[in-house]
Amino acid sequence: MTTDSMHGETLPSREVRFRAMAAKDHRFDGLFFIAVRTTGIYCRPVCPAPPPKRQNISFYPNAAAAATAGYRPCLRCRPELSPEAHAQVREDTVRRALAMIAEGALQDDSCASLAARVGLSARQLQRVFLTHVGATPHAVHATRRLLLAKQLLTETALPVTDVALAAGYNSLRRFNAAFKDGCGMPPGAIRRQKSADAAPSGTLTLRLGYRPPLDFPRLLAFLAKRSIPGIERVNADSYERVVGTTDAPAWIRVSEVAARPELRLEIDAADPRAIPDIVRRVRRMFDLDADLRAVHAVFADDPSLARAIALHPGLRVPCGWDGFELAVRAVLGQQISVAGATTLARRLVDTWGVQRTAITAGRIGLDRAFPSPQCLRDAPLENIGLPRTRAATLRALSAAVAEGRLSFEAGQTLEAFVQRATALPGIGAWTAQYIAMRALALPDAFPAGDLVLQQRLAPPGLARLSERATEARSQAWRPWRAYAVLHLWHLPMDVPARTTAAPTASVAVSASTKARRVSTKKTKVPGVRNRNDQDRAKP
Repeated sequence: MTTDSMHGETLPSREVRFRAMAAKDHRFDGLFFIAVRTTGIYCRPVCPAPPPKRQNISFYPNAAAAATAGYRPCLRCRPELSPEAHAQVREDTVRRALAMIAEGALQDDSCASLAARVGLSARQLQRVFLTHVGATPHAVHATRRLLLAKQLLTETALPVTDVALAAGYNSLRRFNAAFKDGCGMPPGAIRRQKSADAAPSGTLTLRLGYRPPLDFPRLLAFLAKRSIPGIERVNADSYERVVGTTDAPAWIRVSEVAARPELRLEIDAADPRAIPDIVRRVRRMFDLDADLRAVHAVFADDPSLARAIALHPGLRVPCGWDGFELAVRAVLGQQISVAGATTLARRLVDTWGVQRTAITAGRIGLDRAFPSPQCLRDAPLENIGLPRTRAATLRALSAAVAEGRLSFEAGQTLEAFVQRATALPGIGAWTAQYIAMRALALPDAFPAGDLVLQQRLAPPGLARLSERATEARSQAWRPWRAYAVLHLWHLPMDVPARTTAAPTASVAVSASTKARRVSTKKTKVPGVRNRNDQDRAKP
Protein backbone atom coordinates (compact mmCIF):
# COMPACT_ATOMS: atom_id res chain seq x y z
CA MET A 1 0.00 0.00 0.00
CA THR A 2 1.48 3.33 -1.04
CA THR A 3 0.88 6.55 0.82
CA ASP A 4 -1.24 7.78 -2.06
CA SER A 5 -3.78 5.06 -1.25
CA MET A 6 -3.84 5.75 2.49
CA HIS A 7 -6.81 7.59 3.92
CA GLY A 8 -6.90 9.78 6.99
CA GLU A 9 -3.20 9.63 7.87
CA THR A 10 -1.29 12.85 8.51
CA LEU A 11 1.43 12.43 5.89
CA PRO A 12 2.89 15.04 3.51
CA SER A 13 1.11 15.60 0.22
CA ARG A 14 2.60 14.12 -2.94
CA GLU A 15 3.99 17.45 -4.13
CA VAL A 16 5.52 18.14 -0.70
CA ARG A 17 7.22 14.76 -0.87
CA PHE A 18 8.82 15.61 -4.20
CA ARG A 19 9.98 18.98 -2.89
CA ALA A 20 11.41 17.35 0.24
CA MET A 21 13.30 14.89 -1.97
CA ALA A 22 14.72 17.67 -4.12
CA ALA A 23 15.84 19.66 -1.06
CA LYS A 24 17.13 16.59 0.87
CA ASP A 25 15.16 18.00 3.78
CA HIS A 26 15.92 16.09 7.00
CA ARG A 27 12.70 17.33 8.60
CA PHE A 28 10.88 14.77 6.43
CA ASP A 29 13.28 11.91 7.12
CA GLY A 30 11.33 8.79 8.09
CA LEU A 31 7.93 10.32 7.33
CA PHE A 32 7.91 8.46 4.01
CA PHE A 33 10.18 6.26 1.89
CA ILE A 34 10.81 6.30 -1.85
CA ALA A 35 10.72 2.97 -3.68
CA VAL A 36 12.24 2.89 -7.17
CA ARG A 37 10.67 0.29 -9.42
CA THR A 38 13.61 0.16 -11.87
CA THR A 39 16.18 -0.67 -9.17
CA GLY A 40 14.07 -2.54 -6.62
CA ILE A 41 15.37 -0.49 -3.67
CA TYR A 42 13.78 1.93 -1.22
CA CYS A 43 15.43 5.12 0.02
CA ARG A 44 15.09 7.93 2.52
CA PRO A 45 13.95 11.32 1.18
CA VAL A 46 17.47 12.59 2.01
CA CYS A 47 19.23 10.00 -0.17
CA PRO A 48 22.29 11.60 -1.84
CA ALA A 49 21.75 9.64 -5.05
CA PRO A 50 20.36 11.52 -8.10
CA PRO A 51 16.56 11.56 -7.93
CA PRO A 52 14.81 8.94 -10.06
CA LYS A 53 12.17 9.77 -12.61
CA ARG A 54 8.80 10.47 -11.06
CA GLN A 55 7.05 7.76 -13.04
CA ASN A 56 9.37 5.16 -11.50
CA ILE A 57 8.63 6.14 -7.89
CA SER A 58 6.24 4.66 -5.37
CA PHE A 59 5.88 6.14 -1.89
CA TYR A 60 5.53 4.07 1.26
CA PRO A 61 4.77 5.26 4.80
CA ASN A 62 7.50 3.19 6.45
CA ALA A 63 10.31 0.76 5.77
CA ALA A 64 8.18 -2.29 6.59
CA ALA A 65 5.61 -1.39 3.95
CA ALA A 66 8.34 -0.95 1.33
CA ALA A 67 9.94 -4.26 2.33
CA THR A 68 6.56 -6.01 2.18
CA ALA A 69 6.20 -4.75 -1.40
CA GLY A 70 9.47 -6.49 -2.29
CA TYR A 71 11.98 -3.62 -2.12
CA ARG A 72 15.36 -3.84 -0.38
CA PRO A 73 17.02 -1.05 1.64
CA CYS A 74 19.39 1.37 -0.06
CA LEU A 75 23.07 0.88 0.79
CA ARG A 76 23.84 4.54 0.23
CA CYS A 77 21.27 6.46 2.32
CA ARG A 78 20.78 3.58 4.79
CA PRO A 79 17.09 3.57 5.84
CA GLU A 80 18.07 2.09 9.21
CA LEU A 81 19.23 5.57 10.25
CA SER A 82 15.80 7.16 9.81
CA PRO A 83 13.77 8.17 12.86
CA GLU A 84 10.43 6.42 13.15
CA ALA A 85 7.10 8.12 12.54
CA HIS A 86 4.64 5.88 14.38
CA ALA A 87 3.16 8.87 16.20
CA GLN A 88 1.69 9.98 12.87
CA VAL A 89 -0.58 6.91 12.78
CA ARG A 90 -4.01 8.08 13.90
CA GLU A 91 -5.38 4.74 15.01
CA ASP A 92 -4.64 4.46 18.72
CA THR A 93 -4.66 0.66 18.78
CA VAL A 94 -2.06 0.51 16.02
CA ARG A 95 0.17 3.07 17.75
CA ARG A 96 0.06 1.07 20.96
CA ALA A 97 0.85 -2.18 19.16
CA LEU A 98 3.76 -0.53 17.33
CA ALA A 99 5.17 0.63 20.66
CA MET A 100 4.91 -2.92 22.01
CA ILE A 101 6.64 -4.32 18.92
CA ALA A 102 9.47 -1.81 19.38
CA GLU A 103 9.81 -3.09 22.96
CA GLY A 104 10.14 -6.67 21.68
CA ALA A 105 6.58 -7.98 22.02
CA LEU A 106 6.92 -10.28 19.00
CA GLN A 107 10.38 -11.54 19.84
CA ASP A 108 9.06 -14.43 21.91
CA ASP A 109 5.26 -14.03 21.82
CA SER A 110 2.77 -14.55 19.00
CA CYS A 111 0.73 -12.05 17.06
CA ALA A 112 -2.36 -13.40 18.83
CA SER A 113 -0.81 -12.51 22.18
CA LEU A 114 -0.04 -8.99 20.95
CA ALA A 115 -3.59 -8.61 19.65
CA ALA A 116 -5.02 -9.67 23.00
CA ARG A 117 -2.93 -7.03 24.78
CA VAL A 118 -4.50 -4.26 22.68
CA GLY A 119 -8.01 -5.73 22.83
CA LEU A 120 -8.35 -7.14 19.31
CA SER A 121 -8.40 -10.53 17.65
CA ALA A 122 -5.35 -11.56 15.63
CA ARG A 123 -7.32 -11.15 12.39
CA GLN A 124 -8.49 -7.66 13.35
CA LEU A 125 -4.95 -6.63 14.25
CA GLN A 126 -3.66 -7.82 10.89
CA ARG A 127 -6.39 -5.88 9.12
CA VAL A 128 -5.85 -2.57 10.92
CA PHE A 129 -2.08 -2.86 10.46
CA LEU A 130 -2.45 -3.34 6.72
CA THR A 131 -4.79 -0.34 6.61
CA HIS A 132 -2.73 2.07 8.69
CA VAL A 133 0.85 0.78 8.37
CA GLY A 134 0.89 -1.07 5.06
CA ALA A 135 2.45 -4.20 6.59
CA THR A 136 1.55 -6.92 9.07
CA PRO A 137 2.85 -6.84 12.66
CA HIS A 138 5.32 -9.64 11.89
CA ALA A 139 6.58 -7.75 8.84
CA VAL A 140 7.18 -4.67 11.01
CA HIS A 141 9.09 -6.78 13.54
CA ALA A 142 11.14 -8.52 10.83
CA THR A 143 12.06 -5.22 9.17
CA ARG A 144 13.18 -3.73 12.48
CA ARG A 145 15.45 -6.72 13.10
CA LEU A 146 16.86 -6.59 9.59
CA LEU A 147 17.67 -2.87 9.71
CA LEU A 148 19.31 -3.15 13.13
CA ALA A 149 21.49 -5.99 11.83
CA LYS A 150 22.39 -3.92 8.77
CA GLN A 151 23.44 -1.01 10.98
CA LEU A 152 25.56 -3.21 13.24
CA LEU A 153 27.24 -4.83 10.24
CA THR A 154 27.98 -1.42 8.74
CA GLU A 155 29.06 0.57 11.79
CA THR A 156 30.63 -1.97 14.16
CA ALA A 157 33.14 -4.79 14.12
CA LEU A 158 30.83 -7.18 15.97
CA PRO A 159 31.16 -10.78 14.74
CA VAL A 160 28.29 -11.86 12.52
CA THR A 161 27.19 -14.34 15.19
CA ASP A 162 26.82 -11.51 17.71
CA VAL A 163 24.97 -9.41 15.15
CA ALA A 164 22.52 -12.26 14.66
CA LEU A 165 21.95 -12.46 18.43
CA ALA A 166 21.45 -8.70 18.66
CA ALA A 167 18.86 -8.91 15.87
CA GLY A 168 16.98 -11.61 17.74
CA TYR A 169 18.10 -14.68 15.78
CA ASN A 170 19.23 -17.75 17.69
CA SER A 171 20.18 -19.53 14.48
CA LEU A 172 22.96 -18.14 12.28
CA ARG A 173 21.60 -20.07 9.32
CA ARG A 174 18.17 -18.46 9.66
CA PHE A 175 19.77 -15.05 10.09
CA ASN A 176 21.84 -15.43 6.91
CA ALA A 177 18.79 -16.55 4.94
CA ALA A 178 16.58 -13.73 6.24
CA PHE A 179 19.26 -11.10 5.64
CA LYS A 180 19.93 -12.26 2.09
CA ASP A 181 16.22 -12.33 1.36
CA GLY A 182 15.71 -8.80 2.74
CA CYS A 183 18.86 -7.08 1.52
CA GLY A 184 19.69 -9.06 -1.60
CA MET A 185 23.14 -10.07 -0.30
CA PRO A 186 24.60 -12.10 2.56
CA PRO A 187 25.70 -10.35 5.79
CA GLY A 188 29.37 -10.78 4.94
CA ALA A 189 28.95 -8.73 1.78
CA ILE A 190 27.71 -5.75 3.78
CA ARG A 191 30.68 -6.07 6.14
CA ARG A 192 33.14 -6.18 3.24
CA GLN A 193 31.68 -3.08 1.61
CA LYS A 194 32.48 -0.82 4.55
CA SER A 195 34.61 -1.63 7.53
CA ALA A 196 33.62 -0.25 10.93
CA ASP A 197 35.42 2.71 12.40
CA ALA A 198 38.12 1.84 14.91
CA ALA A 199 36.93 2.10 18.51
CA PRO A 200 38.92 1.78 21.76
CA SER A 201 38.58 -1.38 23.83
CA GLY A 202 35.86 -2.84 21.65
CA THR A 203 33.43 0.06 22.18
CA LEU A 204 30.56 0.08 19.68
CA THR A 205 29.59 3.40 18.12
CA LEU A 206 26.16 3.76 16.52
CA ARG A 207 24.51 6.66 14.70
CA LEU A 208 21.01 7.66 15.84
CA GLY A 209 19.16 9.92 13.42
CA TYR A 210 16.44 12.45 14.19
CA ARG A 211 14.37 15.07 12.41
CA PRO A 212 15.78 18.54 13.18
CA PRO A 213 15.67 20.76 15.11
CA LEU A 214 16.96 19.21 18.35
CA ASP A 215 18.08 21.33 21.30
CA PHE A 216 20.51 18.77 22.71
CA PRO A 217 22.23 21.16 25.17
CA ARG A 218 18.87 22.06 26.73
CA LEU A 219 17.92 18.39 27.04
CA LEU A 220 21.23 17.76 28.79
CA ALA A 221 20.64 20.71 31.13
CA PHE A 222 17.20 19.35 32.06
CA LEU A 223 18.61 15.89 32.76
CA ALA A 224 21.63 17.27 34.64
CA LYS A 225 19.44 18.93 37.28
CA ARG A 226 17.73 15.60 37.91
CA SER A 227 20.67 13.21 37.56
CA ILE A 228 21.45 10.74 40.35
CA PRO A 229 25.16 10.55 41.33
CA GLY A 230 26.69 7.10 41.02
CA ILE A 231 24.12 6.03 38.40
CA GLU A 232 24.36 8.65 35.67
CA ARG A 233 26.56 11.59 34.75
CA VAL A 234 25.64 14.55 32.58
CA ASN A 235 28.46 16.66 31.16
CA ALA A 236 28.24 19.81 29.08
CA ASP A 237 28.16 17.79 25.85
CA SER A 238 27.24 14.20 26.77
CA TYR A 239 25.17 11.84 28.90
CA GLU A 240 26.77 8.77 30.53
CA ARG A 241 25.30 5.85 32.40
CA VAL A 242 26.08 2.29 33.42
CA VAL A 243 23.30 -0.14 32.50
CA GLY A 244 22.73 -3.87 32.69
CA THR A 245 23.00 -6.22 35.64
CA THR A 246 25.15 -5.48 38.67
CA ASP A 247 27.66 -8.23 37.85
CA ALA A 248 27.71 -7.60 34.07
CA PRO A 249 27.29 -3.86 33.54
CA ALA A 250 27.57 -2.03 30.25
CA TRP A 251 28.56 1.60 29.81
CA ILE A 252 26.91 4.02 27.40
CA ARG A 253 27.60 7.60 26.37
CA VAL A 254 25.39 9.79 24.18
CA SER A 255 26.78 12.87 22.45
CA GLU A 256 25.88 15.12 19.53
CA VAL A 257 27.22 14.88 15.98
CA ALA A 258 27.88 18.40 14.77
CA ALA A 259 27.85 17.75 11.04
CA ARG A 260 24.64 15.71 10.77
CA PRO A 261 21.22 15.51 12.47
CA GLU A 262 22.36 12.54 14.54
CA LEU A 263 23.45 11.59 18.03
CA ARG A 264 26.41 9.31 18.67
CA LEU A 265 25.77 6.33 20.95
CA GLU A 266 28.82 4.58 22.40
CA ILE A 267 28.30 1.20 24.06
CA ASP A 268 30.95 -0.74 25.92
CA ALA A 269 30.84 -4.30 27.31
CA ALA A 270 27.17 -4.91 26.45
CA ASP A 271 25.65 -8.31 25.79
CA PRO A 272 24.70 -8.22 22.08
CA ARG A 273 21.14 -9.22 22.99
CA ALA A 274 20.84 -6.02 25.07
CA ILE A 275 21.72 -3.68 22.19
CA PRO A 276 18.15 -3.28 20.81
CA ASP A 277 16.84 -2.31 24.25
CA ILE A 278 19.70 0.16 24.79
CA VAL A 279 19.05 1.82 21.43
CA ARG A 280 15.31 1.99 22.10
CA ARG A 281 15.78 3.55 25.52
CA VAL A 282 18.24 6.16 24.25
CA ARG A 283 15.92 7.12 21.40
CA ARG A 284 13.04 7.50 23.85
CA MET A 285 15.13 9.35 26.41
CA PHE A 286 16.08 12.08 23.93
CA ASP A 287 12.76 11.92 22.03
CA LEU A 288 14.55 11.25 18.74
CA ASP A 289 11.45 10.06 16.85
CA ALA A 290 9.48 13.27 17.41
CA ASP A 291 8.11 15.15 14.40
CA LEU A 292 8.27 18.74 15.64
CA ARG A 293 6.65 20.03 12.43
CA ALA A 294 3.41 18.33 13.47
CA VAL A 295 3.75 19.52 17.08
CA HIS A 296 4.46 23.14 16.16
CA ALA A 297 1.60 23.19 13.66
CA VAL A 298 -0.87 22.44 16.47
CA PHE A 299 0.66 25.19 18.65
CA ALA A 300 0.88 27.82 15.90
CA ASP A 301 -2.36 29.62 16.83
CA ASP A 302 -1.54 29.93 20.52
CA PRO A 303 0.46 33.13 21.20
CA SER A 304 2.03 31.74 24.38
CA LEU A 305 3.35 28.61 22.73
CA ALA A 306 4.29 30.39 19.52
CA ARG A 307 6.58 32.64 21.53
CA ALA A 308 7.98 29.68 23.46
CA ILE A 309 8.73 27.84 20.21
CA ALA A 310 10.48 30.91 18.84
CA LEU A 311 12.74 30.90 21.90
CA HIS A 312 13.43 27.13 21.89
CA PRO A 313 12.43 25.57 18.53
CA GLY A 314 14.28 22.30 19.19
CA LEU A 315 12.84 21.56 22.63
CA ARG A 316 11.62 18.00 23.15
CA VAL A 317 10.29 15.87 26.02
CA PRO A 318 13.21 14.24 27.89
CA CYS A 319 12.30 10.85 29.29
CA GLY A 320 13.85 8.73 32.01
CA TRP A 321 15.98 5.66 31.41
CA ASP A 322 13.83 3.41 33.61
CA GLY A 323 10.17 3.74 34.47
CA PHE A 324 10.40 2.71 38.12
CA GLU A 325 13.43 4.92 38.72
CA LEU A 326 11.59 7.89 37.20
CA ALA A 327 8.45 7.19 39.24
CA VAL A 328 10.43 7.07 42.49
CA ARG A 329 12.15 10.32 41.52
CA ALA A 330 8.74 11.91 40.88
CA VAL A 331 7.42 10.92 44.30
CA LEU A 332 10.60 12.20 45.97
CA GLY A 333 10.02 15.53 44.22
CA GLN A 334 6.53 16.09 45.59
CA GLN A 335 6.18 19.53 47.22
CA ILE A 336 9.95 20.24 47.20
CA SER A 337 12.50 21.72 44.80
CA VAL A 338 14.35 19.83 42.08
CA ALA A 339 17.59 20.16 44.08
CA GLY A 340 15.93 18.81 47.22
CA ALA A 341 14.54 15.82 45.32
CA THR A 342 17.99 15.11 43.87
CA THR A 343 19.46 15.11 47.38
CA LEU A 344 16.87 12.60 48.55
CA ALA A 345 17.47 10.43 45.47
CA ARG A 346 21.20 10.38 46.21
CA ARG A 347 20.55 9.32 49.81
CA LEU A 348 18.16 6.59 48.66
CA VAL A 349 20.71 5.19 46.19
CA ASP A 350 23.56 5.42 48.73
CA THR A 351 21.49 3.49 51.27
CA TRP A 352 19.70 0.87 49.16
CA GLY A 353 21.38 1.00 45.77
CA VAL A 354 23.31 -2.13 44.81
CA GLN A 355 27.07 -1.74 44.47
CA ARG A 356 28.38 -2.71 41.04
CA THR A 357 31.46 -4.88 41.39
CA ALA A 358 32.77 -4.79 37.83
CA ILE A 359 36.08 -3.00 37.33
CA THR A 360 34.68 -0.93 34.45
CA ALA A 361 31.91 0.59 36.58
CA GLY A 362 34.30 1.52 39.37
CA ARG A 363 36.80 3.03 36.97
CA ILE A 364 34.37 5.53 35.52
CA GLY A 365 32.73 6.40 38.84
CA LEU A 366 29.27 5.04 38.01
CA ASP A 367 29.20 2.11 40.39
CA ARG A 368 25.61 2.01 41.66
CA ALA A 369 22.45 0.31 40.45
CA PHE A 370 19.08 1.81 41.34
CA PRO A 371 17.29 -0.21 44.04
CA SER A 372 14.62 -2.63 42.85
CA PRO A 373 10.92 -2.44 43.76
CA GLN A 374 11.39 -5.55 45.91
CA CYS A 375 14.14 -3.78 47.84
CA LEU A 376 12.12 -0.64 48.58
CA ARG A 377 8.70 -2.12 49.32
CA ASP A 378 9.56 -2.71 53.00
CA ALA A 379 12.49 -0.31 53.43
CA PRO A 380 12.55 2.21 56.34
CA LEU A 381 12.59 5.17 53.96
CA GLU A 382 12.02 7.66 56.77
CA ASN A 383 15.71 7.19 57.65
CA ILE A 384 16.80 9.34 54.69
CA GLY A 385 14.67 12.29 55.77
CA LEU A 386 11.39 11.48 54.03
CA PRO A 387 8.13 12.45 55.71
CA ARG A 388 6.19 9.45 56.95
CA THR A 389 3.39 9.83 54.38
CA ARG A 390 5.83 10.17 51.47
CA ALA A 391 7.75 7.10 52.63
CA ALA A 392 4.47 5.17 52.74
CA THR A 393 3.70 6.32 49.18
CA LEU A 394 7.06 5.04 47.94
CA ARG A 395 6.54 1.68 49.64
CA ALA A 396 3.05 1.40 48.11
CA LEU A 397 4.47 2.28 44.67
CA SER A 398 7.25 -0.29 45.02
CA ALA A 399 4.80 -2.99 46.11
CA ALA A 400 2.48 -2.24 43.18
CA VAL A 401 5.34 -2.52 40.68
CA ALA A 402 6.76 -5.66 42.31
CA GLU A 403 3.34 -7.34 42.21
CA GLY A 404 2.57 -6.27 38.64
CA ARG A 405 -0.34 -4.01 39.55
CA LEU A 406 1.50 -1.06 38.00
CA SER A 407 3.92 -1.31 35.09
CA PHE A 408 5.80 1.00 32.76
CA GLU A 409 5.64 -1.16 29.67
CA ALA A 410 4.92 0.37 26.29
CA GLY A 411 1.47 0.46 24.72
CA GLN A 412 -0.57 1.63 27.71
CA THR A 413 -3.23 4.27 27.29
CA LEU A 414 -2.85 7.49 29.24
CA GLU A 415 -6.22 7.11 30.93
CA ALA A 416 -5.59 3.52 32.06
CA PHE A 417 -2.15 4.31 33.47
CA VAL A 418 -3.36 7.40 35.36
CA GLN A 419 -6.25 5.44 36.83
CA ARG A 420 -3.94 2.69 38.11
CA ALA A 421 -1.35 5.14 39.44
CA THR A 422 -3.79 7.39 41.28
CA ALA A 423 -5.32 4.35 43.00
CA LEU A 424 -2.13 4.25 45.08
CA PRO A 425 -2.10 6.31 48.30
CA GLY A 426 -0.27 9.63 47.98
CA ILE A 427 -0.16 9.67 44.16
CA GLY A 428 -2.43 12.25 42.63
CA ALA A 429 -3.05 13.43 39.10
CA TRP A 430 0.09 15.60 38.95
CA THR A 431 2.45 12.74 39.76
CA ALA A 432 0.63 10.25 37.52
CA GLN A 433 0.63 12.60 34.52
CA TYR A 434 4.28 13.53 35.10
CA ILE A 435 5.27 9.85 35.20
CA ALA A 436 3.22 9.16 32.06
CA MET A 437 5.01 12.02 30.30
CA ARG A 438 8.58 11.10 31.25
CA ALA A 439 8.47 7.33 31.92
CA LEU A 440 5.99 6.15 29.28
CA ALA A 441 6.72 8.92 26.74
CA LEU A 442 2.99 9.55 26.26
CA PRO A 443 2.85 12.78 24.23
CA ASP A 444 -0.59 13.88 25.49
CA ALA A 445 0.20 13.66 29.22
CA PHE A 446 -0.59 16.95 30.93
CA PRO A 447 -0.25 17.70 34.67
CA ALA A 448 -2.92 20.39 34.84
CA GLY A 449 -2.34 20.85 38.57
CA ASP A 450 1.19 22.11 38.01
CA LEU A 451 1.64 25.50 39.67
CA VAL A 452 4.07 26.85 37.05
CA LEU A 453 1.70 25.98 34.20
CA GLN A 454 -1.18 27.66 36.01
CA GLN A 455 0.89 30.79 36.54
CA ARG A 456 2.17 30.87 32.96
CA LEU A 457 -1.32 30.54 31.49
CA ALA A 458 -3.08 33.03 33.76
CA PRO A 459 -4.44 36.17 32.05
CA PRO A 460 -3.34 39.63 33.27
CA GLY A 461 -4.45 40.35 36.80
CA LEU A 462 -4.67 36.73 37.95
CA ALA A 463 -1.99 34.97 39.94
CA ARG A 464 -2.82 31.66 38.26
CA LEU A 465 -5.53 29.65 36.54
CA SER A 466 -7.49 26.98 38.33
CA GLU A 467 -6.70 23.35 37.56
CA ARG A 468 -9.98 23.01 35.67
CA ALA A 469 -9.28 26.10 33.57
CA THR A 470 -5.73 24.90 32.85
CA GLU A 471 -7.09 21.56 31.70
CA ALA A 472 -9.65 23.30 29.50
CA ARG A 473 -6.98 25.54 27.97
CA SER A 474 -4.88 22.49 27.06
CA GLN A 475 -7.56 20.79 24.96
CA ALA A 476 -6.53 22.74 21.86
CA TRP A 477 -2.99 21.30 22.12
CA ARG A 478 -3.95 17.66 21.84
CA PRO A 479 -2.39 15.21 21.13
CA TRP A 480 0.91 16.97 21.95
CA ARG A 481 0.22 18.48 25.38
CA ALA A 482 3.44 17.12 26.91
CA TYR A 483 5.42 19.33 24.51
CA ALA A 484 3.37 22.32 25.63
CA VAL A 485 4.35 21.53 29.23
CA LEU A 486 8.06 21.62 28.41
CA HIS A 487 7.74 24.85 26.43
CA LEU A 488 5.83 26.60 29.20
CA TRP A 489 8.29 25.38 31.83
CA HIS A 490 11.17 26.81 29.80
CA LEU A 491 9.69 30.25 29.27
CA PRO A 492 11.97 32.79 31.01
CA MET A 493 10.51 34.31 34.16
CA ASP A 494 10.58 37.76 32.57
CA VAL A 495 8.54 36.54 29.57
CA PRO A 496 5.24 35.53 31.17
CA ALA A 497 2.87 33.64 28.91
CA ARG A 498 -0.09 35.20 30.67
CA THR A 499 0.36 38.51 28.83
CA THR A 500 -0.85 36.87 25.62
CA ALA A 501 -3.50 34.55 26.97
CA ALA A 502 -7.17 35.40 26.98
CA PRO A 503 -9.31 34.44 29.98
CA THR A 504 -11.33 31.30 29.55
CA ALA A 505 -14.99 30.85 30.39
CA SER A 506 -13.98 29.10 33.61
CA VAL A 507 -12.35 32.28 34.90
CA ALA A 508 -15.54 34.18 35.66
CA VAL A 509 -14.53 35.46 39.07
CA SER A 510 -12.96 38.89 39.12
CA ALA A 511 -9.19 39.20 39.16
CA SER A 512 -9.15 40.94 42.51
CA THR A 513 -11.24 38.22 44.14
CA LYS A 514 -8.99 35.52 42.73
CA ALA A 515 -5.88 37.32 43.88
CA ARG A 516 -7.26 37.60 47.40
CA ARG A 517 -8.07 33.89 47.43
CA VAL A 518 -4.54 32.98 46.37
CA SER A 519 -2.95 35.33 48.92
CA THR A 520 -4.90 33.77 51.78
CA LYS A 521 -3.52 30.32 50.95
CA LYS A 522 0.19 31.11 50.98
CA THR A 523 0.78 28.96 54.03
CA LYS A 524 -0.72 25.88 52.38
CA VAL A 525 0.68 23.58 49.74
CA PRO A 526 -1.16 24.56 46.54
CA GLY A 527 -3.81 22.15 45.46
CA VAL A 528 -3.57 19.63 48.32
CA ARG A 529 -7.10 18.42 48.82
CA ASN A 530 -6.79 14.79 49.86
CA ARG A 531 -4.30 12.06 50.47
CA ASN A 532 -4.09 11.20 46.75
CA ASP A 533 -3.38 14.76 45.65
CA GLN A 534 -0.34 15.68 47.73
CA ASP A 535 1.94 15.76 44.74
CA ARG A 536 2.36 19.26 43.35
CA ALA A 537 6.09 19.42 42.65
CA LYS A 538 8.25 21.99 40.97
CA PRO A 539 9.10 20.96 37.40
